[in-house]
This record gives sequence, structure tokens and C-alpha cells, in this order.
Amino acid sequence: MSQELENYYLKQSEPIQGCLLALKNLILSIDGQITHERKYQIPFFYYKGKKLCFLWVNKKKPLIGFIVDKAIYPVTAGIKRKDEYETLQIDPNADLPVEIIFDNLLRRIKLYESI
Repeated sequence: MSQELENYYLKQSEPIQGCLLALKNLILSIDGQITHERKYQIPFFYYKGKKLCFLWVNKKKPLIGFIVDKAIYPVTAGIKRKDEYETLQIDPNADLPVEIIFDNLLRRIKLYESI
């Protein structure tokens, strides 16, 4: 992990830092082909080079964004596609909604595998 990426986690105060680190470990544990990079100054996770999700702190509340990468769609002249995403706000003082996170990520991985 790059120093800049590691610093994103380390600059957060507790309990947000611990929550983000737990989310990172959870995401990476789902599949060995998930990679972790820094994009737009925040942690992004990719599955076989396709955007999968990101972590972000908005108004002192962590969230995970689930992405469907626009790169999976065929290029059509005159149509400009954008990534589709949904966000889930996480309470850093509560248990992680592991089932919701797993379901969302596995659904996207399955979509990417079907292409």
C-alpha cells in the first residue's frame, strides 16, 4: 500500500479510522483479485481492473460507495456513459453491516464475471 493511501486511513480520528480499516480488510477478504489503490484522493477498490467500490468520509461519517464501472458497457456513438454507484453510510460506533456489504460487492463481481 502506498504511503499516501496509508495516510488517508491514519489521518482519520477514532472511531472513523478503525471503521475504515475494518471496511478495507473486509473488502479485500472477499476475493484475492480485488486491488486497493488511491484515486481522487480516496481509497478505491478494483476487481480485475474494473471499479468496484470506494471508501470516503463525508461530514465525519464514513461511507462505502458501490460502483458499476461504465467500462463494462459497449461504446455507442453519441452516448456518454457514467459510472453507476450507490452509497451506504456506516455508523462507526456500530457493527458493520457485513451482509449488505458482501451482497453488494458479490453482485458487482458476478456482473463483471458475466461479461
